[in-house]
Amino acid sequence: MKYSTKLSDAVHILAFIVLNPNGSLTSDSIAESVHTNPGCVRQLMSSLRRAGLISSVKGHPKPSLTKELSTITLLDIYRAVEREKPLLHLDTHTNPECGVGIYIQLSLQDFFDQIQEKAEEEMKSITLQDILDRYQKKTVHLSKISF
Repeated sequence: MKYSTKLSDAVHILAFIVLNPNGSLTSDSIAESVHTNPGCVRQLMSSLRRAGLISSVKGHPKPSLTKELSTITLLDIYRAVEREKPLLHLDTHTNPECGVGIYIQLSLQDFFDQIQEKAEEEMKSITLQDILDRYQKKTVHLSKISF
């Protein structure tokens, strides 16, 4: 079963842009950092651009954020790349002849909806600035550890 990494990859892309203001910001260099292909990066960046989170000029590898780090929420990024796709998904391949197969999915959907609502509320309170602050703490902490 494959799960989506679009949100984490999109956050990675935004962080890469912020943390490499003088570096190469081509889709190839970003893809190398994300460990994916450049086409995937371009697709995610297109979604981020449509959502008004980044701007870029075709042919110039210098994308930039259009908003302050403290105003871009995890929910903004999630909606940019996943749109209305829910976090949790029902198994739609259960046996329609089985009462459990039908009604357990309908019952579970009510709870999945509650979880989605709570998750989105929490994502509203986490900003890109928060994520980069945590990143800084982790890099400082790891640099103090000797291997």
